[in-house]
Order: sequence, then structure tokens, then C-alpha cells
Amino acid sequence: MPKILRAELTSDQECEVRERLRARDLAPGTRLRLECIRLMGRGLIVPEVADLLECNDVTVRGAVHRFAAGGFDALADAPRPGRPASVTREDREALAALLDESAQQGRTWTAAALCDWLAAERGVRVSAAWLTELLHRDGFRWKRTRDTLRHKADPVLQQAARAQLEDLRLGAITGMRDLYFLDESGFAPTMPTGYTWSRAGHRAVVPREDKKGRRVNVLGALAVGRHADLVWERSCGKIDAAMLLEFVCTNLAGLPGGAAALEQPPAGFTRVRPCTVVLDNASAHVARAFKGRREDLAAIGVELFYLPPRSPELNDIERVWRSAKYEDYPERVHTTAEAVGTAVDRALHRQRARVQGSAANFIKAA
Repeated sequence: MPKILRAELTSDQECEVRERLRARDLAPGTRLRLECIRLMGRGLIVPEVADLLECNDVTVRGAVHRFAAGGFDALADAPRPGRPASVTREDREALAALLDESAQQGRTWTAAALCDWLAAERGVRVSAAWLTELLHRDGFRWKRTRDTLRHKADPVLQQAARAQLEDLRLGAITGMRDLYFLDESGFAPTMPTGYTWSRAGHRAVVPREDKKGRRVNVLGALAVGRHADLVWERSCGKIDAAMLLEFVCTNLAGLPGGAAALEQPPAGFTRVRPCTVVLDNASAHVARAFKGRREDLAAIGVELFYLPPRSPELNDIERVWRSAKYEDYPERVHTTAEAVGTAVDRALHRQRARVQGSAANFIKAA
């Protein structure tokens, strides 16, 4: 009959085993042996500990014998045989710091270039294939970069704009005013490549079409808050200040006669609720033919709020464009402008249904 092993721990040893188990970089084998000693110290016998930890009795007995011979330090994994790793943990940490810094500075790296950097800066030679495996283990992935203008924006102006927008949102949520985010976007016969499910080893393709004369430009406005909605107008030509003014007067202000009646609107006409239109500094937005009519628009209850330069993240309709293009526009290629326009309307109708649904849920919750 095998001898019944015991592992009695002092109060200090109980504290130490708990402290050691809190370490995040603990090797799995070391953690298992520490758990064996912790449970044995509570008076459990070997079969009970093995059952709780789902391991073999031999593993538990080995941990007890190690602890009896050398204490907690003897529970660590023995050094692995074979040649030491060529890329140490310090090398991988230096590599991670390099990639994190480069991600903010516009510097790109291939696996081969990183191998050259390790050889020159750290004296380490490694193959690109093995380095790729190590990068995956450390949480890095090979993917497309994206460009940004945030570094050119004025943070002071952006902070002030955010504060003003919060006040405007509060008015829109309570139903005291309307808040529209206005912008333009373009849809081409062949849309940018995206993602889709396809069979392993095969890549889905999108035929490329010539965009000349078949591009569709969309002018849209997203209302947020209690009266959330999405309105748009598309054109195969350029969206200029005249079209913008007509869109605002007709679709947002509800002015009978549109822009033509702006100078002499019907007697007593004004919007039921005051309206603020948020827009960026695109050429059509700041043209005299549009911006010069601010006082006339204010007289019928429409205020223009210009965002700071290079601040697209403050314009809520940007998310609508992105979602419409990449989620609700599954047919990525069309051969005529009419087909592109139909696909655009279909995508934006889906977006509008979601926007209006969120408003309905908001009203029910209120």
C-alpha cells in the first residue's frame, strides 16, 4: 500500500504560495505544482488533489517530493534541453516597442525588413518565417494601414466644437430642436475592396469597371435625437453650392418653393423647431453662394455650424457612409450610372430604416 503523503504549510508558506500563484507569467507546469502544494497544505490527500486538478497521482506525488527537497524554488520547470532560442524575450520586447512606435509615425515594416533590423541592432539572425510566427504569438498581424488627418487638426478647436455639439445633441434628444449632420459621398461603378466569406485557398474577385461618367455623388443629412432621420439626394454631376442650398431649403427647412423663395419666404414662415446643420469646410459649403446666405437661412430657422478643419470624426454621417458602403452595398460592381444609383438608394434606405428604428426605440424608452 503506497505511503500517504502530507504537505503541511506554515502560515508564511501559505501566503507565499498564494503570492506565487498570482504571477501572470507563470509557466503552466509550475502553476500546476504550486496548486498541488496549496491543496495538499489544506489537508487533502494525493487522489483528491489529482481529481480536483484533473492530473495524474504521479504528478501530485512528484510536486510533494520536489517541495520537500527544495521548497518552492524546486517547483519551477527544469531548464529545457537543446539550443537556446535565438530570439530572446528581450529581443521580442524591443521588436514590439519598435512596431508600436512605427504605427504612430507612418513607418511600415515587412518581415524581411524586421529580420534585417534584428541583425543590425540586436545581433540576432532569424528567418522571416519564424519571425512571423513569433509576431503572431505576441499579438501582431499583417494588415493594411490607413491614412488620417488627425495630426493636422487643432485640438483646442475640436474640444470647443465637441462641447457645442453636446449642447445641440441635448436639444435634439429632448425634441426642442433638430440637429442634422450633412456631408457628401461618392459611389463608383467598382467599389473599394472589402471582406467576404470564401472558400479557403480561393479569393473572391470584383471585376473592375471604368468609372468615367458612371460615378454617383450623394448629398445626405442625418438627423439625430428624437426626430432621427436620413435624407439624401444623388447626382451624376458635381455637388455645388447651388445644389447644396436647394437641398437645405427643400429637405431640411421645408421651405415652399425651395431656394428660389429664400429671399422672400411666405409670410410668417419658419420651421416648427429651430434647426442646426453641422457641416465641414468643403468648397461647396464655404462658397459665397451658400455660406453667404446664412442670414437668410437663420431667418427661417436654419443655423449653420461649421466643424473645425480636418475633423471628420465629429460628423456623425461619416459612420452612415461607411456602413452603407461596406455593409449594405453587397454588389460591388455595376456597369451603368443608373445601376449604381439604384444600389445607392437601396443601401441608404436600409440605413434610414435603422436610423428611424433607433428613434422609435428611443421614444418608447422615454
